[in-house]
Amino acid sequence: MGEVLGAELARLQERHPSIGEIRGKGLFWGVELVTDRETREPLVPFNGTGDAFAPMAKLMKAAMERGLYLMTHWNVIMVVPPLTITREELDEGIGILDEVLALVD
Repeated sequence: MGEVLGAELARLQERHPSIGEIRGKGLFWGVELVTDRETREPLVPFNGTGDAFAPMAKLMKAAMERGLYLMTHWNVIMVVPPLTITREELDEGIGILDEVLALVD
């Protein structure tokens, strides 16, 4: 499933300008969110809080409302599903992530 997840995240990167980089292996991935791919300016600043963190908070809330908990670290979403994830579950999670990323593109 790690290869499937990597391919699906690469597909999301092609669709969403807010994704600066994806990196990972197996079922442990990071999705870096940026305001500009050229400059790689983070979507939220290092250690950002309050208004500075608002875009990530909005993304996380929207995902949670759809049933997907996002583990984040500043401007990076950690995509770390259970090792027992099925293809259907993975597709559902990727679909939700695809939908909420549109909020920060």
